[in-house]
Amino acid sequence: MNRLAVTAGLVGSAALSGIAYVWKKPAEHFKDTTPLTGVDLSQYELKLVQVLFRHGARTPLKPIPFEDEKQIEWKTSLLNVPPHTLVDYTVTDLNGGPQPPSPVEDTYRKRKLKGGIYPGQLTTLGMQQLYELGQKLRKRYVEEKQFILPVFSPSEVYVRSTNIVRNIESTRCLLAGLFHQNQEGRIRIVTAGAENEIFYPNYHICRQLKVLGSPRWSKFSLLPSVSEDLSHLHKLLEIKETKGVDFILLRDNLVAMEAHHLPGIPALEKNSEKIKERASEMLHYVFDPQGRKVLQFAVGPLLHLFLENMEMVKNNGTSTSSSSNNVKMFLYSTHDTTLVPCMMALGISDMNWPPFGAELTLELYQHQLTKEHYVRVLYLGEDQLVQGCNSVLCPLQEFHEAVAQYTLSPEEYHTNCNQARKADGGQMRS
Repeated sequence: MNRLAVTAGLVGSAALSGIAYVWKKPAEHFKDTTPLTGVDLSQYELKLVQVLFRHGARTPLKPIPFEDEKQIEWKTSLLNVPPHTLVDYTVTDLNGGPQPPSPVEDTYRKRKLKGGIYPGQLTTLGMQQLYELGQKLRKRYVEEKQFILPVFSPSEVYVRSTNIVRNIESTRCLLAGLFHQNQEGRIRIVTAGAENEIFYPNYHICRQLKVLGSPRWSKFSLLPSVSEDLSHLHKLLEIKETKGVDFILLRDNLVAMEAHHLPGIPALEKNSEKIKERASEMLHYVFDPQGRKVLQFAVGPLLHLFLENMEMVKNNGTSTSSSSNNVKMFLYSTHDTTLVPCMMALGISDMNWPPFGAELTLELYQHQLTKEHYVRVLYLGEDQLVQGCNSVLCPLQEFHEAVAQYTLSPEEYHTNCNQARKADGGQMRS
């Protein structure tokens, strides 16, 4: 498996059809497929919006190691920047200082794909996808609900991204679509250094996540039926150097090629749907709670931040994420491996891989008469019934209780992440 993928926690893994399915998904972590009825919001006032979104379409993180003449060509023309996606912005650390180093991005920049561009780069298609997501948010929160102003104001909107170029650029594009390039001064996009990042499962800083989670990647991939199917694919693809060529790498290339309508690879195209299905199963298998610890260490601090922001608004205070008393919207640019464990913790996962530009939204409402607060969760714009809540509009206290077993404060996270375990479930991976 790609060492960077395991360490940084930015990608999942996959397997082919025909695998003996050894993992029974616990029903409480997955979406109830019963259709939801419309929500009557006439007696409620919107108080806060938090949006967690995936970056747009990109180049593969690592190419399939074919001979050079068989390599897919990723031309620089795929990176053309549409003028309508531009905004004036700067990137800082959490305290407003210079942008921190990005060891993950540095790894991508060590090599180029055939055609001259880097792995993991946001493409023109990805830029347009996030611009359109911004337009979708504009229609909902600027035009229909008139919740935020049509001009970006840092007192109203707080913006944070993982410190990876495709995410920062995706954020730029979303903001261009949301505000139609209208802004008060330069927009500040906040990032964290790798040692403080909680917007993806951080195997690098959380030893316990590495101890508990890393063996699950290899355990699934080493099952006889999985390894047999992988070996079969290696032969079909005529790959001589098979080390590191696992299902995650194959899926990643497949999806990137399909999104950009590049010439396909017959062996991948023939097994396309099966690869995607097993890829999602693998990703969910890795984050399968098993005593809830993996989910806690993967997204516990992020869930805590969501709740903290809501409590601050409820108490007429300010979020610790911002120095303003008037923030109405938090925009968080992140990854598929953030969305999946978040959705599992909420009990709303549909077992599908989040598409490029996918968004998970948490809205906080206040009832106009009772003054009680309620949480509404949407994924891809559709209402979700959180496990442990009795309705789509979930009382804030009920929502707290529903996710309490997975939340971790920053102090709890750092303390528990670094606890020594004499008997762990597998090899440590770096």
